[in-house]
Amino acid sequence: MSEASYEFTRDGWPIATCLHGIPTIDKNGTPFHDAKPEVWEDALSQVRDVGFSLAELADSHIRPADLEPSRRDEFLAIAAANGVRIPSIHVQRQSIIWPGREEQNLAYAHRSIDAAAEWGMEVFSTGLHQPFSDAQRRALWFWTAEGPKDPDEPEVWSAAVERLRELGRHAADVGLKMSLEMYEDTYLGTADSAVRLVEDIGLDNVGLNPDVGNLVRLHRPIEDWREMYAKTLPYANYWHVKNYMRDENADGTSWTAFPTSLELGLINYRQVVRDAVELGFRGIFLMEQYGGDSLGVCATNARYLRTLLPASE
Repeated sequence: MSEASYEFTRDGWPIATCLHGIPTIDKNGTPFHDAKPEVWEDALSQVRDVGFSLAELADSHIRPADLEPSRRDEFLAIAAANGVRIPSIHVQRQSIIWPGREEQNLAYAHRSIDAAAEWGMEVFSTGLHQPFSDAQRRALWFWTAEGPKDPDEPEVWSAAVERLRELGRHAADVGLKMSLEMYEDTYLGTADSAVRLVEDIGLDNVGLNPDVGNLVRLHRPIEDWREMYAKTLPYANYWHVKNYMRDENADGTSWTAFPTSLELGLINYRQVVRDAVELGFRGIFLMEQYGGDSLGVCATNARYLRTLLPASE
């Protein structure tokens, strides 16, 4: 099914889940990428049982570009048997401006685009975030520790634009949308910078994944979430949605945030979803959740989100 054939209504709008609730490595140290068929069966049956028929495949779990064709077919057959389709790939922490790995990561992104097309996907989602720092790996919540930062250097910005434009053209050639995820301390880390990046790339199939939740959770001053969405929603073509409780002292001495459901957090999704639809957003929603029963909360959030969508086109 192509995105053009979706019914963008309350009942038909494509809502997918992440696989954060599925371990990336099992108790024996085997990565999910290399797991036996019964492990994949267990994971995808859980996705089915909580009510999802769509799931994003992040390369933290499986790297489509590095999976043998026979194993690809095996995974897709298991997914289909459980009524689950894979509409998108998310390549994460493989920045194409990561110092020392620029060319390697660019080549990997190209291979991932080809794999996404071969798998019958619709969206190539990526960003500019790099692997966790040691402090982030030690933290209870990784966003509370300092991670890598994109440099304030015009030549690096230009390289990012050039390489992402190259990837965007490749994605267009094989019929994919490309979506860039907002993420702190990258060139996609503020609303203005994210919009400028997409405009500089200048391709119709390249848009934003306005994951403002990634910024709301930071233990530091942030932009007003309403203003971030007002600037970025016109460029949205794919959307990771999640929410956080947030508290901060008026004198700017402390900030805290932690995950919660879409309905309960700081972001008012009832408003921003209505705004997005009015602006013409017709992309996939991807339910994302950290901590606890991630898959269960994603299912709860999907049911809530459907109540916010228009009954008819």
